[in-house]
Amino acid sequence: MSLQKIKQRFGIIGNSPLLDRAIDIAQQVAFTDLSVLIVGESGVGKEIFPQVIHQLSSRKHAQYVAVNCGAIPEGTIDSELFGHEKGSFTGAHETRKGYFEVADGGTIFLDEVGELPLSTQVRLLRVLETGEFMKVGSSKAQKTNVRVIAATNVNLPKAIQNGKFREDLYYRLNTVPINIPPLRERKSDISLLFRKFAADFAEKYRMPAVTLTDDAKEMLEAYRWPGNIRQLKNVTEQISVIEEERMVDASKLALYIPKIEDRALPALYVGGGAVAEEKSFASEREILYKILFDMRDDITILKKRVEDLSRGAIYQPDNVEATSTFSPRAVSQFADYTTLHKHPMDDLEEEKEVEDVTHLDISGESQPETLSLAEKEKELIRKAIAKYRGKRKDAALELGISERTLYRKIKEYNLNI
Repeated sequence: MSLQKIKQRFGIIGNSPLLDRAIDIAQQVAFTDLSVLIVGESGVGKEIFPQVIHQLSSRKHAQYVAVNCGAIPEGTIDSELFGHEKGSFTGAHETRKGYFEVADGGTIFLDEVGELPLSTQVRLLRVLETGEFMKVGSSKAQKTNVRVIAATNVNLPKAIQNGKFREDLYYRLNTVPINIPPLRERKSDISLLFRKFAADFAEKYRMPAVTLTDDAKEMLEAYRWPGNIRQLKNVTEQISVIEEERMVDASKLALYIPKIEDRALPALYVGGGAVAEEKSFASEREILYKILFDMRDDITILKKRVEDLSRGAIYQPDNVEATSTFSPRAVSQFADYTTLHKHPMDDLEEEKEVEDVTHLDISGESQPETLSLAEKEKELIRKAIAKYRGKRKDAALELGISERTLYRKIKEYNLNI
């Protein structure tokens, strides 16, 4: 059968040499029983080629079963593919045939085969090598004469490196590979596909078909179409339904083409499977430690400045002349906040003895003073309560803490107030 007749029979649109090559391989391999692996990006139309192979083969009068492996939960996929015996698991109320038993003598199409669990891959490999399988819960092997055609948009060699796909199964499936080209490599076919979809939607919605101006066709062909034919079909349907004018120019077409490239950001990919993941985790852990230690240093500096402020000193940054001081209430609130919100990294170090230092008071006399924050906190609490003559609610407001926290601090420090 000629390529043109195959295209007409199965509704394949396009004249790209890459597409013609894929159809030609499918036609030649159809008369054999070899396993076929169809690879291509999502939305390129991989599901058409298993039908081409099945309908052109000697199995065309037998069963054709298409299975989306990515849509079946991992816990039930073995039962779906190979069947199960009654009572083999909870809910197995009766014996059930699997797809490989149903498709005996025909063709089974495993779409998204890269999503199969490793345990299921072992069962599939046995079917491909010996033509035998066992139902879930059974110890008896059954024979099946099924041709397997698989498809995936996953890079299986990389999946093998990452331990997610069996290498022996890959070579068993990949007896004859068919590569379906993405739409961006078939630029001459884009306008043909748009015209076909526009005609289909015009018939579906009973309205005239939309057409494109020359500049709109150029824009259509220049776009990368990451969703391939599926995305082009969706865009055509949107234009057919929404636009009142049946002639669409580039300015109108631009409203329906998402600016995916504009939003794309460079991403760092680290290959290598478990080893790479372990290195990545170690690197992230080192970064986290560095951030925590930097925060600890910042808190230490901040505490020292609060102590200076609580003594009435003026904080003066380097090379900047100090022009103002903090109010006593701001100083007390800030000191209390840093005391009550102790940084967790402080627990990593042992408590160190703090030496007494001297400072100048208002009279100019030198007096020793402790740098303990606990003592400062006690002093501030006493002063605040004394200022408001024992009214703890007003004292707590002055200190910038809740009355409940003030009661807890008085009890903690055993203050006789």
